[in-house]
Parts: sequence; C-alpha cells; structure tokens
Amino acid sequence: MRTAPEPTYEHDVETLARLYKQAVRNILAELERIDLMDPSRPFVQTRLREIARILAELNEASAAWVEENVPKAAQDGVESALYELGIAETMEQAATMAQLNQVNAEVVAAAVADTQEDLLAVTRNIDRRVRLAVQQVTSEVMRANMTEGINGRKTITGDMMRALRKRLGDAVNTGIIDAAGRRWRPEVYVDLVARTKLNDIHLEARANEAIANDSPYGIISSHGAKDACRFHENRIVKLVASAPGPYPTISELRATNQIWHPNCKHTVHVLRDPSLLPDDLQRTAERQAARSNAAIQTGKRNPSEDELET
Repeated sequence: MRTAPEPTYEHDVETLARLYKQAVRNILAELERIDLMDPSRPFVQTRLREIARILAELNEASAAWVEENVPKAAQDGVESALYELGIAETMEQAATMAQLNQVNAEVVAAAVADTQEDLLAVTRNIDRRVRLAVQQVTSEVMRANMTEGINGRKTITGDMMRALRKRLGDAVNTGIIDAAGRRWRPEVYVDLVARTKLNDIHLEARANEAIANDSPYGIISSHGAKDACRFHENRIVKLVASAPGPYPTISELRATNQIWHPNCKHTVHVLRDPSLLPDDLQRTAERQAARSNAAIQTGKRNPSEDELET
C-alpha cells in the first residue's frame, strides 16, 4: 500500500503566528505610551487609532496568508490521493497532475472564507477588549485623582499603577476566551486555528479526490498517538456513507471527539478496496476496529486502556 508523506504545515503556521505575536508587541508598546497619570482624551485616542492601524495591517496580512495557504493545503491533499491511488507514480508527478475538481474548489472557497472570519474574530476581540480596558483604566485613574487629589498621587503611581498596567496588558495577552472559558494568547490561539484548518482542508480534499476516482475507502494514519486517537489509528474508514462494508465514516469518528480534535495530526491514506490491503495491515485494521469500537462505547473523550472492553 502506498502512503504519501504526512502533511506538515509547521513553517506556514509559524509564519502566521509570528504576525500576531509582533502585532501584540506593537499594541503593548502603544499601551505603554499612555500616561496614566494624565490620561488626556486626545492622546489616548491617538494611541487607539494607532492600535486600530496595527490591527488593520494584521487583518490584511492574515487574509493574504489564508489566500495562499488554504488552497495549497487542498492541493497537497489532491496530490497525496493521486499518488496513493497509483494515478501518479511519484509525488513529483502528482504535483504536475493535481487540479482542484469542482467539489474541492467549492470546499476551498468555503474554507478560505471560514478561516478569514475566524482570524478576523481574533482581531475584533483584541480591539474590543483593548478599548474597553483603556476606557476602564483611564476612568479609574481620573476618579482616583479627583478623589485623592495631590495626596493620592503616591498611591496611584504605586500598586494601583502596576495593577492598571497589568490590566491593559492582559487585555491583549489573554484577550481570547474560547467556548470552554480558557484564556489564550492571540498567537497561540491563531496557531491552533490555522494548524487545524490546514490539516482539515488537506484531509477533505484528499478524500474528495479519492471519491472522484472511485476509491471510497481510507485507513487512518498512525504516528504513535498517546491520547484517544491511538484507538483509531490504522482503522479502515469509509469516505462516503454508501460504500459497502462495516466501516465508520470520518464524520462518525470525528463526532466521538476522540480523533480529529483541534490540532489533530491524523489524516487518511486513501485506497480503492480494503480487501487489497496486505494481510498484516488487514489484521492490524481489524484489531484497531475492535479497540476503536470499545473506546467509543465508553462515551469518554480519552478513556484508559482499562476502561476498554474488547
């Protein structure tokens, strides 16, 4: 059985994450320039306009990154399918043959729009939280100045000032809160989103190309996972629900939350017919199918070996 190299987008994702990391540094520098002892409105507004400019440039750069890298990930998936199905003799030949069919072209267009919206949500969140923090901090300083007068100056420049500066910094550094309530640094969150999107679009394009070439099966890749993904490695899957055989679809396994979670590295090596697999791979796939089913039966995200009943 032919297997294409595992997709890796480390360099591409790191490039995007660096854009966000640098933008965060630049925004923090602007926040540091705000004189909290005299937070005059015109000066604060100037800093906020500069922050808006930084975020606008970031949006432009990230949109260009998406336009380049999402189609590239889909193209990689098509090339992998062509090679694994024997349509291309080498990955180099697959690269010259690969084209996005209509289904994949539509998938790419949707993924580009979806990814850009996810990244825009990050910058909108930063902008909103920074503006809110600046408003709250400057208002608090002005109230303290009016209440304490000159005698309160030492207090404002001491513990209170450090706390206010920290609040401004936290608005940027931990400005992303996910659905589970976890706080993320923007560059770390963007790294996760981008890595997941590229791996997902690669897998989807790979499967679509296989389906277009009458090859509705695949086998899940294996790289020695330590989490619940390990129960599903080397398992045979259907690329379309109507394909014959007692195999789950990718969507069904994804719904268990045990594999193809955010940042998951697993892909699917496509094949025309599971019966054509070598005997050793057949036996491995059967063992893994039993383990996979047992893991799913627990209903847990990451069951232990002891919890499996095979």
